[in-house]
Amino acid sequence: MTKDTDKAISPLLREDWSYVEHSALEQLSAQEWQTLLPQRAAYYRQEQARQALRLLAASEHDATFGYRVNNYQHCLQAATLALRDGLSEEDVVVCLFHDVGFITCPDSHGEFAAALLGNYVSERNHWMLQRHALFQDVHSPNHPYADPKARDRWLGHPHFEWAATFVERYDQAAIDPNYDSAPLSHFEPMVMRLFAKPPRPMPLP
Repeated sequence: MTKDTDKAISPLLREDWSYVEHSALEQLSAQEWQTLLPQRAAYYRQEQARQALRLLAASEHDATFGYRVNNYQHCLQAATLALRDGLSEEDVVVCLFHDVGFITCPDSHGEFAAALLGNYVSERNHWMLQRHALFQDVHSPNHPYADPKARDRWLGHPHFEWAATFVERYDQAAIDPNYDSAPLSHFEPMVMRLFAKPPRPMPLP
């Protein structure tokens, strides 16, 4: 292997781990899979929460398109409101990440958050994350394209009230530039604990 090739190889997370030699999945031997799979599981345990936090932290200094807070501050404010209301740790983390994909995939950011957190949160929160953007329409009476009845299709659903409460209290009202939000570091241990939970199986679509 040449030095030029060596420069292209990413470092291993742990010194006692091994690289696989082949560069296409179809070429990996049974022994290489036996090496790779336990390392991947350990990598997820160590890195998943940290890299999720980095997704959010990357937007800390981003500009805004008109709200007086950017999306990073909105997410911190939502989580801080939930924390100060005494919500569960899971609910606080859900508030923190509910809009993490708001800029990168605006039309499906609820599904983005639901996919990110779904294996580690209750069905109640997974359901809410998927639909929270439509529940917001009722709070935008002067929006030219909002449908205040968009959420009505789920009236009577067991998670309807939580979705409505979440949006009213922790989403549409969390754009106040004068609100004293907790820093991201305050929520990091909660995020670590959430992702350390055994993942629950997700139903097929």
